[in-house]
Amino acid sequence: MTIHATAVVDPQAEVHATASVGAYSVIGPNVSIGPDTVIDAHAVISGHTRIGAGNHIGSFSSLGTPPQDTHYQGEPTELVIGDKNTIREYVSIHRGTPAGKGKTVIGNNNMLMAYCHVAHDCVLYDHVIMSNVATLGGHVEVGSYANLGGLVAVHQFCRIGSYTYIGGMSGVSMDVPPYVILTGTRNRMRIAGVNKIGMRRNGMPREAISDIDRAFRIIFRSSPQVLLKEALVQATHELADSKEVQVMVDFFRESKRGVVKRTEDN
Repeated sequence: MTIHATAVVDPQAEVHATASVGAYSVIGPNVSIGPDTVIDAHAVISGHTRIGAGNHIGSFSSLGTPPQDTHYQGEPTELVIGDKNTIREYVSIHRGTPAGKGKTVIGNNNMLMAYCHVAHDCVLYDHVIMSNVATLGGHVEVGSYANLGGLVAVHQFCRIGSYTYIGGMSGVSMDVPPYVILTGTRNRMRIAGVNKIGMRRNGMPREAISDIDRAFRIIFRSSPQVLLKEALVQATHELADSKEVQVMVDFFRESKRGVVKRTEDN
């Protein structure tokens, strides 16, 4: 274990023997840090926070601090971070609330670039990229392999589907379906197409991408006279063997906030 002489580590904290804690960092009593995790200088980790193996926590990051919720009264909620995440400088991640999931969850192999914010009760799955200053409101869910550009702001309770790419400075106030490219401000959101490059880069089979593209055209490019529920039925019928298409269809059917459906040519 390497703990800098100026770091403040509570005796009750659990720091693995192969972890390291940089200068002037502060580690609270209910924090658990797993093997081979590196905490850079001036980081603050507090609350009931569990951090897995092989993570890199940047300088001046603030993890496990109380949620910015006026109803929160100091309850012992959690922040859970998985393995092999890169969390860069000045990132803030708050723990959950009793009225929500009770915990904020960061999965594995994610990259959160400088100044990102993840609010209470959010869930990030795996291989998510959040570029600089991307911000998630409370209770947001972000699917695996999603990519959020710089200064993206996501409204509370929204869901971001897997393999989605959201362009920089976009404002998101509705659910974003999996596999698509989204750009625009909050009142001018538009889906520009399927994120084929992102899916190919992350090993999605060619046949699956083709099925997703076909489903996209059925759902997003059908005649205005075709109701969404009819388009979903058609996509399910025509591509019944595609589990990826079923993920997209289920996403629409499970949405509570409504799904972005504006495209570049409507």
